[in-house]
Formats: sequence, structure tokens, C-alpha cells
Amino acid sequence: MPSPMPSSPPPMPEDTARFAAVDAPPRVRRLLGALLALSRQSLTAPLTLTVVELERELLREAERARNSQVQADLLAQARQIHPFAEGFSHRFLEHLAQALAALFAPASEAPAAAEPPRPSMSALTLVNDTDIDRDIVLNEIMRREILRSANALQLLGQRLAVLAAAPALDAEHVPFGPVILCGIVRRIGDEGGLELEAQLALYRSFERQVLERLGELLERANVLLGHEGVLPGLVYTPYLARSAATRRIVTQPGRSQAGAARARTTPVTSWNGASSTAASSWSAMMQAELGGHPAQNGAPQPPPLPTAAPDQPATAPPVVDLAAPAMSALHELLAGARQAMAAEVAPSHRPEAPLPGAAVADERAVAGGTADANAVPSAMVDAILGQLQARIAGGATSRSMSDLQTALLTQLRAEHGEQAALTVKDGDTLDLLGLLFQQIRQEQRPQTAGNDLVGRLQVPLARAALADPGFFVRDEHPARELLNTIAELGASGLQEDDLDPQLVQKLERTVDTVVAQYHDDPAVFAAANEEVQQHFRAAAHKAELAERRHVEAARGKERLEVARQQAAALIEQACAQDQPPRFVQTLLRQAWADVLTLAQLRHGEDSALWQQRLQQTARITAVTAQPPGGEHAADDVLFGEIEAAVVQIGCHHDEARAIARRLSTPGGEDDSTSRTELSARLKARTRLGEHAEAHDTRRLAPLARSNVEEDCYRQLRTLPFGTWFEFISNQQGDLHRQRLSWYSLVTEHALFVNPRGQKVAEYTLDTLARLMALEQARIVTEDKGRLIDRAWQATLRTLRSLAGTEQGEAA
Repeated sequence: MPSPMPSSPPPMPEDTARFAAVDAPPRVRRLLGALLALSRQSLTAPLTLTVVELERELLREAERARNSQVQADLLAQARQIHPFAEGFSHRFLEHLAQALAALFAPASEAPAAAEPPRPSMSALTLVNDTDIDRDIVLNEIMRREILRSANALQLLGQRLAVLAAAPALDAEHVPFGPVILCGIVRRIGDEGGLELEAQLALYRSFERQVLERLGELLERANVLLGHEGVLPGLVYTPYLARSAATRRIVTQPGRSQAGAARARTTPVTSWNGASSTAASSWSAMMQAELGGHPAQNGAPQPPPLPTAAPDQPATAPPVVDLAAPAMSALHELLAGARQAMAAEVAPSHRPEAPLPGAAVADERAVAGGTADANAVPSAMVDAILGQLQARIAGGATSRSMSDLQTALLTQLRAEHGEQAALTVKDGDTLDLLGLLFQQIRQEQRPQTAGNDLVGRLQVPLARAALADPGFFVRDEHPARELLNTIAELGASGLQEDDLDPQLVQKLERTVDTVVAQYHDDPAVFAAANEEVQQHFRAAAHKAELAERRHVEAARGKERLEVARQQAAALIEQACAQDQPPRFVQTLLRQAWADVLTLAQLRHGEDSALWQQRLQQTARITAVTAQPPGGEHAADDVLFGEIEAAVVQIGCHHDEARAIARRLSTPGGEDDSTSRTELSARLKARTRLGEHAEAHDTRRLAPLARSNVEEDCYRQLRTLPFGTWFEFISNQQGDLHRQRLSWYSLVTEHALFVNPRGQKVAEYTLDTLARLMALEQARIVTEDKGRLIDRAWQATLRTLRSLAGTEQGEAA
């Protein structure tokens, strides 16, 4: 029996008075006071423990410091915690009260604490590593807690929206949600003047002490509002996807044309670069590929889906086992393929057998009915495969499936006589597995770590396929899932530099574990696959963090370019209006344009400084447009303002004074410096953000695009971030897979990273469109599916093609 929920405290007078100015009915103000009292009761002790643990953490870090300087810095930060800790919980609850009151305030008047701690396009300036580090840590904390408390956040967002008479609040805007709470902690840390290490330690301590108890606070808040009549009895039921078995039956007739079309146009965005769709139903693929083949005409078909009467509710279709008829169809198809090959070319003149184990099949065909009489039971075959597996575990070199079948037959005849043979079922299973491995090899690059690991898995997979008749038709078989994960490691689009060496080592240890421990227990494959998936998730997380830094840097460049374009447009407008001298216009387009750019980046268009810069620009053009030497004197106030502004962009004081004199004097004249000298200084000076555009070609007008290039260009401007591309890297046609992490519709720059999140290339959308038109680059789409699914489809097509040749000749 669940423990009763703790009772909610009555609102204190100061809590109720805190919301007296809120424009809401008295009952709503009373409920806000009750919620604040509840948070005060639930959070005061954890907030106090947060700063206590913070101080201890800094002291522990100081003890483990690598040098005396780092230790001194950490001790100094630990000493700052005492004044910071005083009133920490009080300041936090004050900000939380502001967030609650902000539900009833206009959007323009909402306090900063109510906003999530995420950078906005208009507020961010140049990229700061400190801000990025804090954003990464806070975003990870928020993501974890949102997933952990998703249901309670949904319910509380609905109830608070009723109080505010507003649309439902999402998780990012719920005052008690992790986004708002993390934003408050960050703001308090900034106000307290904590260093980066102390702030990061504060975030971790806050997560352990406060956010881990957040679920109880959210539940109590929902109970409180429910008892007060705010959406009583409200529940949240998330959508549950169909199970694999149900999905297999519902999609049994094959994928619809609309779904196939979507897959052909939907780009792959998952971090491993493979299809993000669920594992394909192999039984459905078999019916789609083999449905028209004569070998399946006599195979039993699944019963039709039940239909509900108009006055009866629809019932879920029963789960039908399709393994037996599907395997029967496969055996018949494989026999037809062998017969077609035997009819086309005599075995004695065949240079190379297209099917693995074709020699064994020929022997079975020659022996006729005696083959079954001499067939060795599957248990003995498995025992011999176990011996071969032990040799591989001991360090023996793995071979192809054909070599494995030859070694198996040799051992069988050595132990059971020269007439010993495999059963038809076992021989067909090994032949199908050999064809599957052949197709997987064609999808991989030669001499890679993935190839070696796939080779080491051949014997355990052969034993699993012989033991389980549903290996080729069962959805999401654990052995096949592990094979796909390992095979993707050596996919053709991945280069050696794309693979994390530590990840490869972990995968090698996992495969060694499977080879050493598998003995007819499929749980070994499931556990190994789960371990591998954990490695991939950890690697994807590291890659995502690395990618995020590059994306933030690219966005900073975009904001810089937007600010420069805006500054240039304002200067051109001012010059066209007042017509200052040409040299003054040059100074405006260089030095003063950087001043405007810096002001826009740091303070935004709504700031008082930006308005001041606009007024100064107008005064500069008005003053310098006047004729020199007349009754108009230089503007000394403007001179001081310009000098102070130009110094901020990195100009030397002498150079700044020379620029200021020319921009504040009628006619732009200055006898103390020559134009040639000042021009040389300006040309030698590195302009704001100039290093970021060392190879920039955006200022050149692009050449006219053909119709195909224009279509590719339009498609690129609609792609989601994270889309994978395959580039042809050399004349041999080798592919290199890269991820489109980010692109700008303003600057038209596109950022590409490799599977490890490292920046590898940067193109313009125009260049990328031309590469796509030349088929030097292509988008990886979902229709390619997973590697093992593509290999199995190719295997089925090969068998159907071989068997269809015989049928055509017979006709």
C-alpha cells in the first residue's frame, strides 16, 4: 500500500501577501500562496544542504588539485561560499515566487527567472566557452529531470494554466519544473560572483539535493490543486507504441507505397548514421520479396485479420507464428536456386559456386535419397561447431562461411564416416547464413575492425541459427541485432578516423565474451547487444557535446555576420543621406562599422547603447558633410565618444584619436595625421571577426544554377539539422559519411561533423547543391534501413533471381 502523501502546509501570511499585487481572483492568489508555502516547506532543507555540499565539494577538489595554484584558487572559491550561503534559500524562493507571479504578467513584464537558462539569438554575444560549459551541464540536468518527472510536469502544467486562464504550460515554463529551477540557480550563481568551477559544482550539488526530490514536490502540488477543485481526477496517459508482434501482424501485407515514399525522402538524423526507424519485420520482407514466387504458392498463409461489426468495438488481431511457412518457403526457394544453377552449368565446369556450400549441396543432390540416411543429427553438428568456437576463443583466425562449412563437413566425416552429411534443414540454414554474410561484406570497407569482429561472430551465429528455426523470420532476434550493431561499425561510409578507439576496444571485448560464453542461450546475445548499445549511447553523448560546441561557434559567426550586415546597411543609408567625404566613408565602413557590430552583439537592438550609436552615426555624417574651414567647429563631445568607442574594438589610442578627429571635424580633415598613414594602419588592423572569414566566398555572387542544382538547393534549405550525407572522397568511389549539424539561411554556411562530433568540413549551401547535382554528395535516407536489413533483402533478391531463371527456361 502506498504511503500517504504528506499534508500540505497552510499558506503563511507573508506568502499570501506576496501575491497581493497579482491581477487574479482572491482564490487564485490564495492558491499561489499555498503553492509557495509548499515549496518553502519542501525546498528549504535541500537548498541548505546544497550549499553545504558545495563547500565540501570544493574542499575535496582542492585536496586533489594537481598544483598549488589550482589548489589556492579552489580554496579561495570555497571561502566565498560562506557569504554566498547566507540567504541562499531565501533568494531562491523569492525568484520562485516571481516565476509564479509571472504566470499572470504580460509576456514583456515577465521576470528573467521565469525564462529557461538557454541562450537566445538576440541576447548572446560572441561565443564564450564559460557560457557553453554551463549550458551543457544545465541542459543535461534539465533533460534528465524532465524525462524523470514528465507525467507530473504535464499535470501541473495543465492545472497552473487553469489558474492563469492561459493555454497549457509545457515542461519548460512550469514554475516548479527543472528548467525554471535551474535558471534560478544559474542566476543566483551569477549574482553571487561564483567562478566557473564553483558554479558547475553548485549545479551538480543542486541536482543531487533538490532535483532528486523534485518528484515529491510536483506530486504534492498536484494533490493540493486537485483537492482545491483545479482539474480534480486529471490523469496523463502517454501513447504506447505497438509491440513488435502486433506490428508484425498489422504490417504483414508489406509496407504501403506511402510509407515507402516517406522513407525514400526522410533523411537519417540518428547519431550512428543508420536508419532511426524500428527494426524491419523480416517475415514482412519475405512476403514482399517472395510473394510472387511459385515456391510460396503452396505455403500456408496466415489467417485474415478479424474485422469488427459496425456495432462492435474492434479487437486486436491475434499473434500468428509465421516462422514455419516462411522457413518452408525459404527452403523451397533455395532448392529452386540450386536446381537452376545445376541446369545452367554442369558442376564439373562451374568455375566458382555463387552459393556458399554449393559443393555440399551438389553432393546431396547426387546422393539423392541416401543423403537423409547419412545425415548427422543437429546436436552433433552443434557439438562440432562448439569445438570450432573454442578454437576461435583461443585465438584462431576466423574464416568465411564457405570455409566454415568445409571445416564442419571435414570434421563430421572424420568422426562419423565418409558418407556423413548435413541434414537438408541444417545445410540450407548455413547456406542462407553464408549468403547473408556475403551481402554484409559488400556493405563494408575491407580490412576494418568491423570485418574482423563480424568474422569472429560467424560460429556463434551459425549455432544460434541452427538452434532457432525463426532466426531468419523472427522480428528483432537478439543475435541478428548484435550482428547489425557490429556490422555497422565497418560500414562503407565510415573512415578509420571516424571511429573512437576506446569504443572499438569495448566492442572487441564484447565479441570475445560472446565467443567464450555462448552455449545455446540466446540471452548471451541480448546481454551483449545491450552492452554494445550502452557503449554507443555513451559515444553518441560525447559526440553530441562536441558537436554542440561547434554549433554554438557557428551560430556566433552567424550573429557576427548579421550584425556586420546590419551595421553596413546603416552606414550606407547614413552616407547616402548626408554624403560625407569619401575618406570619411571609408573610416565609417571599416572602424565605425566594427563599433556598431560590437554594440549590436553585446547589447542588442533594444539597448540604450545601440540607440546612442545610431545617434552618433547620424551626427558623424552630419558634421563631416559640412565644408571644412568654415564657421562650423569640431564637435569635442562627439570626439570623446568616438575615441572611447574605437578603443573598444582594439585600436591603439593614437589611432583611435586620429579616427575620432576625422569623424568629428567638418570635412573630415585632420592636420596631425595623413590619410596615407591612417589608411595603412586600418589595412594592417584585424577587423572584428575577420579571422572567421579567412576562406569566405559569400561576398562573391554565385554563378547561375541549373534546374537540378536549384532543386537540390531548395531541398537543402528545408533539411533538418543532423541529416547525414555521404561524400565521394576519391576517384575509386569511396564514401565518407558526415553529419550536417547546422546551417544558416542568412549566411548560407553549413557545418559538417564526423560520427565523433568533430568538425570536418564547412560548405556553402550553393556549393553543396552543386556537389549533389554532380552526385558527389547525397543524403542518407531512411529507405536504406539498417545494414542487416539491406543485406537480407539483397539475399532474397539473389535467391529469387536464381530460382526465377529456371522458371523462365522451363516456360
